Order: sequence, then structure tokens, then C-alpha cells
Amino acid sequence: MALLTTDPAIVANGLRKSYGDTSVLDGIDLTVPAGSVLALLGPNGAGKTTVVKILSTLVAADAGQARVAGHDLTRDPQAVRASIGVTGQFSAVDGLITGEENMLLMADLHHLTRAEGRRTTARLLERFDLTDAAKKPASTYSGGMRRRLDIAMTLVGSPRVIFLDEPTTGLDPRSRHTMWGIVRELVADGVTVLLTTQYLDEADELADHVAVLHHGAIAAHGTPDALKRLVPGGHVRLRFTDPTTYRDATTALTDATHDDDALTLQIASDGSPRDLRTILDRLDAAGVEAEQLTVHTPDLDDVFFALTHTAHPTPRTGPDQPHQPVENLR
Repeated sequence: MALLTTDPAIVANGLRKSYGDTSVLDGIDLTVPAGSVLALLGPNGAGKTTVVKILSTLVAADAGQARVAGHDLTRDPQAVRASIGVTGQFSAVDGLITGEENMLLMADLHHLTRAEGRRTTARLLERFDLTDAAKKPASTYSGGMRRRLDIAMTLVGSPRVIFLDEPTTGLDPRSRHTMWGIVRELVADGVTVLLTTQYLDEADELADHVAVLHHGAIAAHGTPDALKRLVPGGHVRLRFTDPTTYRDATTALTDATHDDDALTLQIASDGSPRDLRTILDRLDAAGVEAEQLTVHTPDLDDVFFALTHTAHPTPRTGPDQPHQPVENLR
């Protein structure tokens, strides 16, 4: 991960948005440190794309304030637009022209000189392994190539903040991993990324912080490890091969559930080093050694389902009562 600066790249407080009688966002608070990745998770209709549209100045919020790349969203939207890049759910690539022509068109939109535009185009096409296909119509590109071209076009203006709205949807596993590598490279260069995704493994791989959006509000916000600790079900499983040792362990760990046929014990644990040391110390005190120890902790899938199927955000009584994140659980 890149070294984070002290000034957040994105700060949003109390963002609200409704369409008619339907409330889409009900007071969103977000802080994204510069040079980091925030993954915004949520089921379809949770409001993820609306957050991206508001923060990228594509639609206006009904209430709330936000700053992106140090610029106020309402007072200086043009400065925000000059500092960001957006890759939406659907590719902005024009399939009727070549990849190179798509890039040069974007360079023109950013008012680069002809020479600068050609240098930038050549550099980015090479970086995204598209040089050989540069002269071919973009309609002939695979899904992964079109996505790489889409992000290359986003980078023409050298944005410091990038919004990626479900960038790997529909891609094959190899293309998804390629995209992950691209995101890591961007962050290593100091770029800030706000990523919306429905792939939990993607968030786990890339995100410094995760925010789970549900019913238009943030249900939880923290590091992936911190969120996993919110969900019960973590445990340590101990396997034994000697029945006598197994019985001694059962006596020592009276709070464990046991399987006499498999000679295994299962004890609740958050998987932390301190918790593991406590369990091992109890076994050592009894003079018992397990043949095998495995740690089972909830993953982001468990977090997602727990928060979006059963949990509801704490009701807010006003803009002066922001959501309390769990991001300090590290």
C-alpha cells in the first residue's frame, strides 16, 4: 500500500438523495484517506452508483456536504471534475473507432496539445498492454481489453481520485485479476480509488477500508479484518490422533464442543494471536499437544449477508448525529 497523506481525498457528510418518494441515500458519511482504496459494498439498489454519481458531480445531492481532492463539491464542481476520473458500470469506449482514436479523443477533451496527447496515448496503451491492438476497432476487443482501455482513457487527465463503479462485472477470472493488478499499481502511485463492487473477494483483495451500504445508509465501515470480527462464528478446531490425549484436552477445554468420533474439539475464537495463545497456554498447562490446529474466521461474504439480510442501520435523528464507524478496530 502507498503511504497515506494526512488530508483525506474524499470527505462526505450527511449525503441524502431521493427520487420522488423513494429515498436512495439517507445520510451518508464517508472519509477516504489519500492513496487508499475504499470498497463500497451493497446489494442491488442500495445506492452505490448514486454515491459515485454525487461525488463525481454527475448528480446533485438533496442535502449534505462533500469535498473531493480538496475541492467543495457544490462551490467548485469544475475543480472536482479536473481532479477525478470515472469508470462506470458500462464502458465509455466507442466501438466504432480504434483504441488509439478513443485515447486521442479523450486527450482532446482534456485540452492536451497534439504532441502531449500522442505521448500520453502511447504511454498508457503500452502500460495497459494495448499497443498491439491500438489500430484495431474497439468493437473487436474482448471484455477485459475494453475495460483496460476504459481505465486508460480515465487516466489521460492524470486524476488523483478515481471512481470505479463495478469495474470487473462480467469479466473472466484472468481479466479480473489483471484489473486488480491495475488498481494496485494506481494506489502505489498515490491515486485514491473508490470502488463499488458486488464481489466480496475483490473488496478483500484490494480495499484498505470497506463500507457496507444498506437501505441508503452505512451499516458498517472499517477495515476488512475489523468487519469480519463483527460477525460471530469464528472458532479454532483442534484435531487429535490419540484418544487419551483427546480426553485430556476435553477436560482442559471445558468450553469447547467436541466430536468424539473425529477426535476434534471446536472452541469459539476471534482468531487473534492473543486468543490463540490463550488456548495453547491452556493446553500446555494440561500437558496436551494437538496434532493439528486450524483457525476458521468469518469472511466478507459472512459480513455482507449478516448486515444486508438481518441488520438495519441505527436510525438517525438529525444531521448532527453521524454514523459511528468501526474503522478503529484494526
